[in-house]
Amino acid sequence: MNILKDKKIPEFKFPKFKFDNLSELNNINIEELKKVKNNSKNKKSGPYPSTDYKTIKEIFDKSTKEYKDREFILEKFDKKNYSSITYGKYREDVIYFGTSINNVLNLQNEKIAIIGENTYHWYVSYMSLLCSSQIAVNLDKDIPVNEIENLVNRSGVSAIIYSSKKKSAIDKIKNDLPAVKYFIEMNSEKELEEKDVGMQYLINLGKDRVELGDNSYMEIPIDEEEFKVLIFTSGTTSMSKGVMICNRNLAQNINAVSSIVKLYPEDRFFSVLPLHHTYESTIGYLLPLANGCSIAICEGLRYLVDNLKDTKPTAILAVPLLIEKVYSKINENIKKGKKENIVNSMIYMTNLLKHVNIDLKKKVFKEIHQSLGGNIRIIVSAAAPIDDKVIKWFEDIGIVMLQGYGLTETAPIAALTPEYDRKAGTVGKPVSCAKIKIDSPNENGEGEILIKSDTLMLGYYEDEEKTKEVIVDGWFKSGDVGYIDGDGDIHITGRCKNVIVTKNGKNIYPEEIELLLNDLKEIKECIVCGRDSGRNDDLVITAVIVPDYEYIEKEHNLKKDSKEEIHELFNKKIKEVNKKLSSYKVIKNIEIRDIEFEKTTTMKIKRH
Repeated sequence: MNILKDKKIPEFKFPKFKFDNLSELNNINIEELKKVKNNSKNKKSGPYPSTDYKTIKEIFDKSTKEYKDREFILEKFDKKNYSSITYGKYREDVIYFGTSINNVLNLQNEKIAIIGENTYHWYVSYMSLLCSSQIAVNLDKDIPVNEIENLVNRSGVSAIIYSSKKKSAIDKIKNDLPAVKYFIEMNSEKELEEKDVGMQYLINLGKDRVELGDNSYMEIPIDEEEFKVLIFTSGTTSMSKGVMICNRNLAQNINAVSSIVKLYPEDRFFSVLPLHHTYESTIGYLLPLANGCSIAICEGLRYLVDNLKDTKPTAILAVPLLIEKVYSKINENIKKGKKENIVNSMIYMTNLLKHVNIDLKKKVFKEIHQSLGGNIRIIVSAAAPIDDKVIKWFEDIGIVMLQGYGLTETAPIAALTPEYDRKAGTVGKPVSCAKIKIDSPNENGEGEILIKSDTLMLGYYEDEEKTKEVIVDGWFKSGDVGYIDGDGDIHITGRCKNVIVTKNGKNIYPEEIELLLNDLKEIKECIVCGRDSGRNDDLVITAVIVPDYEYIEKEHNLKKDSKEEIHELFNKKIKEVNKKLSSYKVIKNIEIRDIEFEKTTTMKIKRH
């Protein structure tokens, strides 16, 4: 999965839509439905019963026994067809591998790094460590070789489990990592030779030991409060913070989500985000595991549409940039086929029908659903703000859109939209194990979001000073700015470090303006910042824009080298955006750049 290899989302295509299946909407009396709609009320059906897990080992043991014969992981090992691995097979591999880690390599209580793309062996590696005495150090597969070396040394890693695709990178730094005792290659049967060994070889050795009666691995006790996972935040190795996570943090995520989202063993998650990130490794891996669901691994974003059709998932975790790309691509096809009016009419009518408990959305929008595999019922967006209109559109075609909020430091969930009480524009309410409040709110109720939660990290690795800075009296200073509305729903408006403070003391959160700019199809991506005017005067609100030249040429007949005309086009577009903003927020300057912004693993622009 190369979600960030090229620092941008690659192109993918959806089919043309015909929308010939409209028989369900014949003879509907719209005026009667309007009357019923005005008198109807949405009924809540939650919260759901919550689980009470204490450790991930408890989840692993229960699920792999209960769902032994069910599919767990689907992956294209041969790059041709998806193969499935059952819960039972997965259980055996975890136990066998864990047995060898402990009793063959003697790596008890050591830190072990995992680096590689999303693959079955990553899932096995992580779980083997979670259920044992080791600390898992989850490294971003896309960091440069020198950063791998620095983070391994900084965290005191004793072994590295790596995918075959990372072999060349690991080979380059082996001699510079004298403290590393073993280099374990995933999906390899290489016998132990000095420090090198294959993961499958260790699994086979572990199997032999277990069959001879070695049951010690599953008897290893797990302390729910013990430091178990180390995850480094985005940033350079010298600045990135090591977040220390315990079993309680992870288990409480599962307990909290279980009460607000209903999952079934028949559900299938689609794994498209990198597993080293806590969003995917917790909500995209441990959560489906706890519910007997299966997980289909995406080959890469350029294969997104084909993989969706092949695996027919029911749930996708994604970041806004990906969701908005899917939304744009589907709607481009609708526009090309001159179907906008009919789609809008279908949305209007099916919304009316839904208010009287007649839900025809999946039938009416069958073609769109089929382009996403045919079974999608939930999409979860997190890691950054998402445009309300995108959320509403997916809901309008019959897909439940949930928004989550949290950070690596909250492992990751702190708030989530309840499935039974959704409201666009918010990230929902605090989960059951969390409390959220606003610090020193301004006249609009906005301030820094503070979090107190059972999912909150133990602290930053070897940085007690920084830990004390961000956790005060048990409250974590998130660095995010937002407010809580009258219904208790949380709204995120920006980041403290991104805020632009004007000379008269006004705070401007660039994310708010960027959401408006991203509505312009002429813009591929942008950031808003305050530029020094050079006259000791106020900061100039500036939009730094990466144009969508393909769209501009098609819609405005302007070539990429038509610099002045393109600049004037953006001047006109920005004037329209400024009409929606308070006077002190208006954009006064435009900068155009041709190179896309560098992004973090969760597809957020690095603003530096």
